[in-house]
Amino acid sequence: MQPDIIHPFGGKTQTFETEFCGKTLTVETGKMAFLADSAVTVRYGDTVVLGTAVVSNSARDGIDFFPLLIDYEERMYAAGKISGSRFIKREGRASEHATLSARLIDRPIRPLFPKGYRNDVQGIATVISADLVYAPDIIAMTAISTALMTSGAPFEGPVAGVRIGLIDGKLVAFPTTEQMASSKLDLTVAGTKDAIMMVEAGANEVDEDTMIRAIETAHREIQPLIKLQEEMVRKLGVKPKEYELDAPAKDLVKTLDDYLKDKLGPAVRHESQYQRHDAIRNLEREVHERFGEDYAHNQIEMAFRQVIDYEVRRAILKEGHRPDNRQSTDIRPISSQVGLLPRTHGSALFTRGTTQVLNVTTLASTSYAQLIDTMEEDTTKRYMHHYNFPPYSVGETKPMRSPGRREIGHGALAERALLPMIPTVEDFPYTIRTVSEAVASNGSTSMASVCGSTLSLMDAGVPLRKPVAGIAMGLVTDGEKFVILSDIAGAEDFAGDMDFKVAGTDDGITALQMDIKVKGITSEIMKQALDQAKQGRAHIMAKMLAVIDRPRPELAAHAPRISKLMINPEKIRDVIGKGGEMINKIIAETGVEIDIEDSGLVMIASTSGEAAQAAIDWIKTLTEDPEVGKIYTGEVVKIMEFGAFVNIMPGRDGLVHISRLADGRVEKVEDVVKLGDKIKVKLIEVDSQGRLNLSKKAAQESEAGKR
Repeated sequence: MQPDIIHPFGGKTQTFETEFCGKTLTVETGKMAFLADSAVTVRYGDTVVLGTAVVSNSARDGIDFFPLLIDYEERMYAAGKISGSRFIKREGRASEHATLSARLIDRPIRPLFPKGYRNDVQGIATVISADLVYAPDIIAMTAISTALMTSGAPFEGPVAGVRIGLIDGKLVAFPTTEQMASSKLDLTVAGTKDAIMMVEAGANEVDEDTMIRAIETAHREIQPLIKLQEEMVRKLGVKPKEYELDAPAKDLVKTLDDYLKDKLGPAVRHESQYQRHDAIRNLEREVHERFGEDYAHNQIEMAFRQVIDYEVRRAILKEGHRPDNRQSTDIRPISSQVGLLPRTHGSALFTRGTTQVLNVTTLASTSYAQLIDTMEEDTTKRYMHHYNFPPYSVGETKPMRSPGRREIGHGALAERALLPMIPTVEDFPYTIRTVSEAVASNGSTSMASVCGSTLSLMDAGVPLRKPVAGIAMGLVTDGEKFVILSDIAGAEDFAGDMDFKVAGTDDGITALQMDIKVKGITSEIMKQALDQAKQGRAHIMAKMLAVIDRPRPELAAHAPRISKLMINPEKIRDVIGKGGEMINKIIAETGVEIDIEDSGLVMIASTSGEAAQAAIDWIKTLTEDPEVGKIYTGEVVKIMEFGAFVNIMPGRDGLVHISRLADGRVEKVEDVVKLGDKIKVKLIEVDSQGRLNLSKKAAQESEAGKR
């Protein structure tokens, strides 16, 4: 029996349990990380996550955002692994999976803090044991929520999440990693007791009704985790922390509202985004001049923004007027171009309103697949989508740095949307990388990236199963009435309550992501949003297919051509040679790239057909078994009185008996051939001992007969 932990502050370890998706989930507090405001360990199966929360006692000055930081820390030791990297053995920068997991936890938590809260809050989920049966990110979400709930922070949770799969036509809550391998749906839902806060999904053409049922199932399944956290708060006697909110004075908001009442209509509603922004900037300048002596600059800024957002929301709810005067289901003007870059393998420019994405596709041999070496995975990835968001896309100046969480998240969403439509390596033996450059941004560059990727991939000749389009939906609600908005622009995103992104083919959804700013939405709202998104996707798809409606039949001139060749796996060593000498020689002399799989599949990449054929012929000579009746060109390697030995393939010499060197009698072998001569011979027999009998005379007769 393990001894009790000695708590330095006189506390004790307390344990709480509940049933979650058929197994026991255990939460312990008071066992680790005594100096954090709160720390819990959550165990499910053999997976254990340490969740901590630290909340500063005072607000940070001079900021206009909530400084929440959620970190998800993978530890290789958790899975009993040491990194496979030759040079780096300790964990460093977060993996893409860890970054996406941190975003997954952050998104349902952030809206549940009070507006104007400026205290630093950090939640860290560290995976300290991973059984690789159940996804640790789901357990980590509960760990972070529980730590925040028991820290005394003004967090209006609890939240919990679960993953849902669609396996053999049935919805399965929190499936194992093995089950997920055959699932048509990978859906993560997070919510509170009464509402859904976040949705993230990748799917293989799942219909809208099934998606709604899956989301509702998820909300039911998380309820035991919600109740467990509520029980812990009661039994632990958590004391709320005191705090102040950074908000504009109510009298100032009322003053500005009265002052701007008759001026806001044309300022916040105009077809031209530029005129709209100019009008709002002029009004803001006027307000500062009028009230600057009576109120602080930042107070006026906050109050002005609040009045503008309120007017945008009021006009949508009461009058049905969007900022650019569109109807709720209208899509902004769409235009596209493909093949616009001369040296790339595929390119497309997708423009929707004032959002514009340039997407470029690059093809390479399978040896360029990305190596994945994380706590949970040790594999390769042959399709990648990367997303860049330069500051000029929103008219700002900012240092260019490595991709942040937003860029990684947007890239992963577009990648997930296209992945089910990417051809298998057997059908298309290439590594595929697409890059989306968000060159102008005013609403949902991630969904523009999906559309641009589809066009770019088809321009590159990638045989997509089906084209994919994406759309971002918005929501404005006052708690009683709600309006769903198709294709939201920036102003509606800022002032609205939801960003609901849906991507898919004509036959179903392939990716889904929902972020909200209110304290949850109902399945009724989501159902209407999905139905409206389906109509919007169809409209966008028609515009895309008017530019290019199917993959090009030929690859771009500068794209590598992949030739495939099957060899006997036992012959792989002959192609590679001692220390790689032979394969390096083939590559150096022909200029091709060669990948060899354990199955014996050889893939040769080259932009030159002649070079590829030369490499194929070379490999065939190294690997083929001698074929009776075939004519070979070989080198005389040894001369005896009774004949000459000729090397017809690596490691295989055959005898040309003196009687088979030429027509008529031959007195001496050297009268016909000499050492080092290249001659054509025909294989006439492989005897019972595997020896090769060749004939120069028969080769000459066969070629003469062809003439």
